[in-house]
Amino acid sequence: MIRRIVLYAKAFARLGKFSISLPVALTTFTGYLLSHGEFTRGIIFPVAGVFLLAAAASALNQVQEYKTDLIMPRTRNRPIPSGTLTLGESWIFIALFSFSGLYLLCHFSGLIAAFLGLLTYFWYNGIYTPLKRKTAFAAVPGGIVGALPPLIGWVAAGGKISDPTAIALGFFFFIGQIPHFWLLLLRYGHEYEMAGLQSLTTKFSPTQIRRLTFVWIAATAVSAFMLPAFYQFSHPMVIYIIWLISLLLVVSFIGLIRPSKDDVQFRSSFILINIYYFLVMVLLCLETIL
Repeated sequence: MIRRIVLYAKAFARLGKFSISLPVALTTFTGYLLSHGEFTRGIIFPVAGVFLLAAAASALNQVQEYKTDLIMPRTRNRPIPSGTLTLGESWIFIALFSFSGLYLLCHFSGLIAAFLGLLTYFWYNGIYTPLKRKTAFAAVPGGIVGALPPLIGWVAAGGKISDPTAIALGFFFFIGQIPHFWLLLLRYGHEYEMAGLQSLTTKFSPTQIRRLTFVWIAATAVSAFMLPAFYQFSHPMVIYIIWLISLLLVVSFIGLIRPSKDDVQFRSSFILINIYYFLVMVLLCLETIL
């Protein structure tokens, strides 16, 4: 009985992509701290609300694409195509997490935060997901999904969505979504083609995709360099460290623009970008609470 419960819990965690939904919620945490200027208990509600909505959106995405997931080796072991969870169980998860997340945002963080949460949900499942079948460049408009959670944290703390700092923060997270996805294509582009999804691999050579990915990684670093122009840092050392790790990020991926037939080390590259974003978020949070 206990073993069965654990298996179900793991399956639902995979359905909601908790390993991705949690970092998304942490961007909300960052936006809240930058806006409010200090840590308060009120931060729990927008972070929890975004986590629940992100998990619900991920689950809905898997319901939308379970037939496609069944075709691709990378995704055929997901809970629905593998038969671990039924569509009915998945819909219950989606409903519970969607309404719970929306309630937390609406009741504790305000209507604007709730609206941004719904917009993120709609953009991911209603625009980005179907757009993947229409264009190989779906990741670009899809990047907006990464820009909205920190804005939810910002307005939940009382900040204005039109504030230049909020816009710069959202832009930083938006830019970083694109190289994430294109690194994925360098490894699994052929599987997207198998499943009938549009892929850059049908339009560009691996060398060209590598170079495009590097351009977006460099753009991510540039957007980080621009943050001090929109937010008044109290500790210059934080700025310097952000600039340093941004330079290191670009240097680490310089191999993408060198002529090479070697495959990109997907796992290590993906982890490196995630570590970079985590460090920037930690530094931004330290800036506000030190």
